[in-house]
Amino acid sequence: MTGTTERHPRRPSRRRPAADTLLAALVPVAACSLALGGLTTWVGAGKAGSPPRIDVSSGRVLLPYGDSTQTAAFFDVANRGGSDDRLIGVTSPGSPGPVSLSRHRTTGGGAAYKAGVAAVTVPAGGRLAMSPHGVDVVLGAADWRAGDLVPFTLHFAHSAPVRTLAVVTRPGGRAS
Repeated sequence: MTGTTERHPRRPSRRRPAADTLLAALVPVAACSLALGGLTTWVGAGKAGSPPRIDVSSGRVLLPYGDSTQTAAFFDVANRGGSDDRLIGVTSPGSPGPVSLSRHRTTGGGAAYKAGVAAVTVPAGGRLAMSPHGVDVVLGAADWRAGDLVPFTLHFAHSAPVRTLAVVTRPGGRAS
């Protein structure tokens, strides 16, 4: 075999590894570019890392009926921020007893009952509208009259506590 040069059949050409390397690098670069574009859009929309911004309004306490020792309070809680928050508790110096969060549930047979809850999510850009058919605040009844104002402090997992007033109203009606 003198005078002729034979190419070894198992030996790769030098051009092929460069093309393979370029293709192997292209996939992660494209994935990173796509992720960076998505994050840039998210930041540009003002949603990246913006904390919850909680507003509480429309507070009302139901006037206790008869010899009832408990009543309920309701609030509208809005979160104008970019992160979820959780309502983790409510206090009121105007309540003669403990104050707690509860949720009304229905059994399979249609009977209603209330169950205590430790926290309620207030979604980013959303709201929590308390009602007699969902989440409410249970508190001890006092000698209130329709139109009285009861002070409350709502406590959140990430936001500062919010102090607010709730007006005492007749069930199914408005303050007089």
